[in-house]
Amino acid sequence: MGGRLGAAPTPGAGGSVRPAPPCWIGLDVGTSACRAVAIDADGRELARASVPLPAPRARPDGGVEQAPDLWWEAARAALTRLAGALAARRSVAVCVAATSATLLLADRDGTPLGPALLYNDRRARAAAARIAAVAPPTSPARGATSGLAKALHLKATLPPGAEAWVLHQADWLAARLGGALGRSDWNNALKLGFDPAAERWPDWLAALGLGPLRLPEVVAPGTPLGWVDAATAAATGLAVGTRVVAGTTDSTAAVLATGIARPGEAVTCLGSTLVVKVLTETRIDDPAHGVYSHRLGDLWLAGGASNSGGAVLRRFFDDDALARLSARLVPEQATGLDYYPLANPGERFPVADPDLPPRLTPRPSDDARFLQGLLEGIAAIEGAGYRRLQALGAPAPRAVATIGGGAGNAAWIRIRVRALGIPVYPADHQEAAYGAALLARRRR
Repeated sequence: MGGRLGAAPTPGAGGSVRPAPPCWIGLDVGTSACRAVAIDADGRELARASVPLPAPRARPDGGVEQAPDLWWEAARAALTRLAGALAARRSVAVCVAATSATLLLADRDGTPLGPALLYNDRRARAAAARIAAVAPPTSPARGATSGLAKALHLKATLPPGAEAWVLHQADWLAARLGGALGRSDWNNALKLGFDPAAERWPDWLAALGLGPLRLPEVVAPGTPLGWVDAATAAATGLAVGTRVVAGTTDSTAAVLATGIARPGEAVTCLGSTLVVKVLTETRIDDPAHGVYSHRLGDLWLAGGASNSGGAVLRRFFDDDALARLSARLVPEQATGLDYYPLANPGERFPVADPDLPPRLTPRPSDDARFLQGLLEGIAAIEGAGYRRLQALGAPAPRAVATIGGGAGNAAWIRIRVRALGIPVYPADHQEAAYGAALLARRRR
């Protein structure tokens, strides 16, 4: 059985009783697992837990669905495991990060009215065309995978006259934990059409006739939404009265985990794709290149994602080969191979060209040299990405924190330092759950 976060005080010197020391909890609900992290007042990680999620259901028509109750069961189980490792701690606040533009409809009590549409569900093409006719060209709500397109698509499934809340994955889970139903945050609501600069829903939404859909009230990430009650405490191990705060998207939480805080500080994610983000005082949106900005306090996190990245490396090398060959690289001596590594034709950022072909030849006989050429090509795309953001008004990056599976490759770091000409370092923390815990710890 798991413990209770804050269930009992601890004895002090001379037999006196003092409250259990506090902790703050972050949840990250992704497509494959729910992860929970607890931190102390100084940001030190105290414990973590992870529970797998069943794979979403992929449909032949481009739909990708999942039952929201699966999220709750995974979140409850992860929190219970975390509590078992933190019986001597008292939970103060909990925050949920989750995938952007994963969306569901729920009734007035929060009960889902069907499966959720995941971030990569592509069925809302007709709705996207309606949005394109009225939304500004720079709106992140454009496109078939946006939250707004999904909401319009789901509206057609409602019985006549039925009302429904439009909720993101993080919104719904926060409500299950004790937050007020019908609230969202700046970052999740961005692709639903919310304007985080003006802090309101824009007037052009009226042309879409969203009724009887009810859009959530949108607040800043970290805003208190409610408290954990006795029943939820019994189900999760959280302390009664634990504050539930507004969350954010998983990618934004991962950036928060790195600790970047000033304009010009940047984060590159070396995952299956290559994602670059930089803090700026100016909001930057360029849908033609997939660039948009999330609001972080008084700053903006502008970024774009290339189709290059680790998925290309996986086509040629497994983990053992990557480790073995990386030890043979000579980062300070360029190969001269002019690669544009793509797994398939098509690029979105920093070049917007759906037909751009991969450039992976000539291939040398030495696999180490071939790998170095691929890494140099990805580093060149990273540099071009930051230059694209700079051309759009972002500051030049001063240093780049690195997250993702490639962050620990020391040779790749050196290649990137040579390509970018600025300090590049692996972030001490990069988990979205840790970033959510930092958000839970913020005072508002």
